[in-house]
Amino acid sequence: MALTRLTESFYHRDCLEVAPDLVGKLILRKLPDGTLLRERIAETEAYRGQEDLACHASRGRTPRTELLYRESGVIYVYLCYGMHWLMNVITGEPEQPQGVLIRAGAVHNGPAKLTKYLQVDKHFNGGSFVTCPELWIADDGCRPKLRTDVRVGIDYAGEYWKNMPWRWIAEEI
Repeated sequence: MALTRLTESFYHRDCLEVAPDLVGKLILRKLPDGTLLRERIAETEAYRGQEDLACHASRGRTPRTELLYRESGVIYVYLCYGMHWLMNVITGEPEQPQGVLIRAGAVHNGPAKLTKYLQVDKHFNGGSFVTCPELWIADDGCRPKLRTDVRVGIDYAGEYWKNMPWRWIAEEI
């Protein structure tokens, strides 16, 4: 099957629909020298609104969280622990902050390892997976079997939000 770039309508849905649908898609990164890197998405996590205490928007609207309130398809890259870039895509309706963390690839099994391989950093923050010529997500028809689990690294959000089964993992790719 040919690669089809995901359009804004794919992302313009609730994060709880987009997150599982991203698993199995390809993330592509065109480097300045023309090299094309690709990785199949193997794991995602959803973060849904100001009420979700694990979502950055739970502490209100700030310069850092402003992108969460934008249109679907926006790339949200942030620095974690002062050293790791993590990559998300904004989903749903504008002004209703939510997004999906691209947690792992089939080869690069962590969000920081994935961004390091793809050479993604703050340069992409605020761009769009829909229009960016250097970074996009495409569908080639892969539909892996999925399992869910709780999100990772969010103990600060409390038991209720920590235990939401909002992580989707490919059983096998």
